[in-house]
Amino acid sequence: MIYLAAILLLTVFVGLWRVLRGPGRADRLLAIQLFGTTGTALLLLLAEWQAAPALRDAALVLALLAAVLSASLVQYLRGPAGE
Repeated sequence: MIYLAAILLLTVFVGLWRVLRGPGRADRLLAIQLFGTTGTALLLLLAEWQAAPALRDAALVLALLAAVLSASLVQYLRGPAGE
């Protein structure tokens, strides 16, 4: 289980590198979506390891927030609706 957590944390660092150095907006947006997915996976892994059902609920909330954030970022990157 430690190895899986290490791989997920490595994924977060790769995503952070992509956000900082990404050549385009789409690359940065995908990296931000990766944070939500990886964060959810880490919370689920921690919930299984600690046998804490509350962490599963937190993972569900994080997944929903990540989806809303992704939709919001796409609308923001499109620009104003009048254009």
